[in-house]
Amino acid sequence: MMKFTRRSVIAGAGSAAVLAAGFPLRAADDRKSVKIGYIVSKTGVNAPGAGSTTIPNYELWAADVKAAGGLKLPDGSRLPIEVVAYDDRSTTEEVVRGIERLARQDKVDFILPPWGTAFNLAVAPLMDRFGYPQLIGTSLIPDEIDVHSKWKRSFWFLGAAGDYAAALATVVTTAGDATNKKVAIVSVADGFGIELVKEARIKLPEAGLEIVMDKSYPIGTQDFAGLLNEVAASGADVFMALSYPPDSFAIAKQARLNAFNPKVFYTGVGTSFPIYADINEGKVEGVMSLGGIDNSRPEMQAYVERHKALLGTPPDYWASSVIYTSLQILQQAIERRGLDREAVTDEIASGSFETIIGSVKLKENRMSDLWLLGQWQGGKFVGVGPTDRTGAVKPVIPKPAWA
Repeated sequence: MMKFTRRSVIAGAGSAAVLAAGFPLRAADDRKSVKIGYIVSKTGVNAPGAGSTTIPNYELWAADVKAAGGLKLPDGSRLPIEVVAYDDRSTTEEVVRGIERLARQDKVDFILPPWGTAFNLAVAPLMDRFGYPQLIGTSLIPDEIDVHSKWKRSFWFLGAAGDYAAALATVVTTAGDATNKKVAIVSVADGFGIELVKEARIKLPEAGLEIVMDKSYPIGTQDFAGLLNEVAASGADVFMALSYPPDSFAIAKQARLNAFNPKVFYTGVGTSFPIYADINEGKVEGVMSLGGIDNSRPEMQAYVERHKALLGTPPDYWASSVIYTSLQILQQAIERRGLDREAVTDEIASGSFETIIGSVKLKENRMSDLWLLGQWQGGKFVGVGPTDRTGAVKPVIPKPAWA
């Protein structure tokens, strides 16, 4: 059974003049709220990722909507949102079942996406068939799928796997003789790892890097001693782990315990979480991963403070701000076009939006101006790639010793 919770977020009063697509015709004053549904991993192996990025930002957005008096509609009125949430227990079957229930039984106005590459790919056909815009902030774009043609209602905010692999390759090659340009890769045998390693096998050699080790491991693995010993024996100066949060935490702890300190130490999802530094007693200087942020924007600073005030922790330094940005885009599209999902989808695809990360206009349903490579420097996870992006910090190679 799916774990089910329902709560109303009372965010002001008002009536909607526009009806949601797919709902029975009814008088405008019959509508008392806007139903927002989602199913995410509250338990299971995906819970650390969803609990650090997706769920906090859904809760923060709901609180911000409440503080604003509700979702604003084209006629200037506002409606509170009612949130319907399920736990997918980190299983594909549950996430698919949950999307079907939200659409068919709960008849929510909009569905927010689940956490992770594999789950978003699993539900993309359903979201498209049911007519819901899918604003994906925790999944890389599969390079072998033309997502814009296949699922016209899907919007991708994290970029393509190949872009991230290319960003690391550029930084390593630009560092010249700081490394021997040999790379050892370990990857989780699940959606994220499969997509990224496929592109790494192309982008790294194209940049002149030699892959001397390339091994995968089952999802849920926590003992990495054997793999790390093989990496150390490979002679590679560049270590790339395409990992999920529990894996990223375990790899760093075991690397420190065994004094494994390659010149480039790159791990996957979870590395940009604030808790990553806490777990490693702050000894994370020089560790690289996907993402990064530019905290110089006042809007970003205000977002971070609201996140800390409501949830007790700062957001992570990669997907969190992207997820919140996608919710701002949804909110602004509703303000302009009302609750008709088709009209809102068209607005998201064609409109320009002001967000915490700046002005955003999607191209072929993708956000392209992204931080692709970050690094822990001075206690903060900062954006270092693309190196020519405004706000980029110079990468540190070789990585300092674990200290």
